[in-house]
Amino acid sequence: GSTSLKNFCVSWIGLCTALGVILLCQLFLRNEDQSTVIKRSPSSLDVMEVSGFICGYISCAFYLGSRFPQLYKNFRRKSTDGTSYTLFALAMVGNCTYGLSLVFKMPTAKSLWTLYFLHHLPWLIGSFGVLFLDGFVS
Repeated sequence: GSTSLKNFCVSWIGLCTALGVILLCQLFLRNEDQSTVIKRSPSSLDVMEVSGFICGYISCAFYLGSRFPQLYKNFRRKSTDGTSYTLFALAMVGNCTYGLSLVFKMPTAKSLWTLYFLHHLPWLIGSFGVLFLDGFVS
């Protein structure tokens, strides 16, 4: 019940705080000494990019997972009573415009489209996936 939920929330806050501190340290160390930058190929990833992808996929999983309790509750009750339709409508518009902003921002060179989509995949899945799930709630 509430004890396990409280423990989960405390653990999640601790994990997010630790990840934030690690990312800030990486950013500080990265900007501190630009003279020792190692040349790398454009297709390789550095620690900051990998950290960003990890955060993106974790965010995507939690964001998509946030809709399932409401869907389950509505399914069990066979009703949408108590659901704020304004909240879901605004969330749907926000997710739609956010996802479209990523799509419309695609590079003009078709050769870069695959790389662009792979780099933005967690945010595309998060925005359009939640938009899809919000359609079921609506």
